[in-house]
Amino acid sequence: MAAAALWRVPAAWRLLRRVKKYLADRRFDAAVLVDSPALNLPIAELCRRAGVPVLYYVAPQTWAWGPRRWRNARIKKRVSRLACIWPFEEAYFCAAGIDARYVGHPSFDRLLDNQPDSADVARMRRGRSPVLALLPGSRRHVIDEVFPGQLRIVQALKPELENLGVVIVAADDEARDLISAHLDRAGRLDGARVVSGPRERAAALAAADMALVASGTVTLEVAYRGTPMIVMYNASRWFYQLVGRWLITTPYLSIPNLLAGRQIVPEFMPYYRSVDPIVETARQWLASPEKLASIRRELLDATAPIAVAGAAGRTTQMLTELIDRRRSQRGD
Repeated sequence: MAAAALWRVPAAWRLLRRVKKYLADRRFDAAVLVDSPALNLPIAELCRRAGVPVLYYVAPQTWAWGPRRWRNARIKKRVSRLACIWPFEEAYFCAAGIDARYVGHPSFDRLLDNQPDSADVARMRRGRSPVLALLPGSRRHVIDEVFPGQLRIVQALKPELENLGVVIVAADDEARDLISAHLDRAGRLDGARVVSGPRERAAALAAADMALVASGTVTLEVAYRGTPMIVMYNASRWFYQLVGRWLITTPYLSIPNLLAGRQIVPEFMPYYRSVDPIVETARQWLASPEKLASIRRELLDATAPIAVAGAAGRTTQMLTELIDRRRSQRGD
């Protein structure tokens, strides 16, 4: 991952030079920057020097990665307004002197429009019980790191769960191809199917008794559907020991636990040496309908307060206010 990032440095440098020239040649009322702080905070500095106010959408996660004070000071200097997608971020950034507002998570525009259909759910189960959903991520390196472990977990569970059903949820067509390639190498799973698309994703998560999920935004979707999950990620152990463990400043890394402020679901991340503890956790959960029902309720309770559409509209309102303020200051 680090090597891949280094290869992008020349392209990013060329892009920053183009942005600098673009800002010098034209007049702008505001700039909207979305996520990707490694690239967008340098762009925000160029905008500041050019006198262009910046609305930053999807706040940098300085609450999770240190050093906080220096990074927040940089945001305060370069960003005019910050649109936050997590409810706890507004107070956090405002305490650092940053003009921040919670606007909601954009995923809910899609999730609220795609509720599971009972007939689709029944087809996903196909008489199998229990049903395990696998969500191995969307990026190639994440799928390559996480999916083989998920397959080993399934193989370990199958001897004692003869009627186990497996639904593999692909993020998109490219991810589906990568998943299929892994299945070809590992051997096809009896009773497994690969699905994608909003309608099938919703049905798969509703049908599943529990899920194995690669860490990322998708855990919000799984939590919103109320599907008990085990969160996994298998990054470089050496990189974490040398660098990562000194920078992580939050006790939890997965979205459901961050929302709840406590551990609802187990996190096997940022790496794991063996899948055996994950297998044991999955075995205990699948043997206890009461445990699964309790986790389901906790996930639904954690996501219910933020399950509201319209994040883009509220962000647009912030942009309108910023532009109006800018024009008023210029006397336009």
